[in-house]
Amino acid sequence: MADSEFILLGDALWLDFINTIISQAGTDALPDPASYRRWCKAVRAAPPDEPEAYTEAVSLRNHLLGLARAIDQGRAAPASAIAAMNGLLQRVEGYQQLVRIGGAWQLRFAPGRPGLVLEAVARSVAETLADPRVQVRQCAGQNCRLFFSDDSPTQARRWCSGQRCGRTGLIERRRASRPAPLLSDS
Repeated sequence: MADSEFILLGDALWLDFINTIISQAGTDALPDPASYRRWCKAVRAAPPDEPEAYTEAVSLRNHLLGLARAIDQGRAAPASAIAAMNGLLQRVEGYQQLVRIGGAWQLRFAPGRPGLVLEAVARSVAETLADPRVQVRQCAGQNCRLFFSDDSPTQARRWCSGQRCGRTGLIERRRASRPAPLLSDS
């Protein structure tokens, strides 16, 4: 976690963004433009200067929350979320370039200017949805509702973090598997 004010465990920028809806205190971690600017800094993105940027961010975040829930439940992606993401991706200026990676040529997009934070969020969504090896899941922790991406070979990850929720789950499973103590009638 880069900043204790925000939970950054989603393994994808867009999941960290929607996880601000479900903060540690159970309230919205981005209740105002100042908190949105702090989140941008926490994820190392330039905070926007426009006053309407916060309203746009909250609207996009709500669309993406619906998208994450749909993916987690095996439903189709909501058209409104895809339209919002594609609208942001259309803003990105840049060009395709040929680069050599690991001895093989690949076509890569090179931005023509530094990306704005919501454009980076949209790119993160696109990369997640385009990668068939990545699953979006909601944490199975008893008191946790955070989303995370699972690209493990077995895709069996259940918790947002082994330290945060996985350890609690392990302890609970061990307690449940222990035999009940014998009570005597004495």
